[in-house]
Amino acid sequence: MATDTWFITGVNSGFGRELAEQLLSRGGRVAGTVRREGAVDDLRATYGDRFWVAHLDITDLPRVREVVDAAFRDLGRIDVVVINAGYGLFGAAEELSDEQVVHQISTNLLGSVQTARAALPHLRAQGGGRLIQISSVAGLAAHAGASLYHASKWGCEGFMEALAQEVAPFNIGVTLVEPGGARTAFARGSLQLSEPLSAYDGTPAAFVRQFKTPAPPTLGGDPAKIAARIIDSAAQQPAPMRMVLGSDSYQAVTTALRNRLAQVEPQQATAAETDADDT
Repeated sequence: MATDTWFITGVNSGFGRELAEQLLSRGGRVAGTVRREGAVDDLRATYGDRFWVAHLDITDLPRVREVVDAAFRDLGRIDVVVINAGYGLFGAAEELSDEQVVHQISTNLLGSVQTARAALPHLRAQGGGRLIQISSVAGLAAHAGASLYHASKWGCEGFMEALAQEVAPFNIGVTLVEPGGARTAFARGSLQLSEPLSAYDGTPAAFVRQFKTPAPPTLGGDPAKIAARIIDSAAQQPAPMRMVLGSDSYQAVTTALRNRLAQVEPQQATAAETDADDT
């Protein structure tokens, strides 16, 4: 592998775990972070020094920088930084507590921003590298009952798209990964639901309450295939700005984009009416 050393947040489960396992099995090195001590002891026992692990709560912004600095210091060079740690908060906006709102944004958005910011000085110093943000179909297409999750992911989308332009002169590529529903442990361990308000019974926002059931809707995405595509993308030049993974993601994203264009394009003439007279 040309890009054989990766830093991945949240390697204890989901895409982070799948990425780590595949990279290590290919002979690469992985620096991973976990929230729960001992969550990846099996990987450490199998791969030894090729698997570097640190405990990290992604909402602890000073600690994020400390961990990223330590990983680069100990491993010397890191080719790819994957910002993966996060979770889903679902429920109508009115149903969510203030604490839930703050924690969702702190984890998914501020944690992602800080991880990227912490990695940039190292990537510049070594002459380049790749930043990969695990976003979601929810970063481009919105659904009732997920307003705060969308807010966190749409924030990541805007940040990373602008960041890609800022760091291109330093040979740093940026990719947003937009997976659809995948058969990970997300629905069991990385999903939180609000306390329901009866006012929202039977409304579109109540759709997400089905995730409280023991058997959530069947999802079509294969985590192993998704991880393999992400790994392969690291060698692409230039870096793909977005990777839409899953037929459900493609359908939802293209529908959402077409709908936005349909809302905006008829306003060309009226938009121009507010231009200054001397333009």
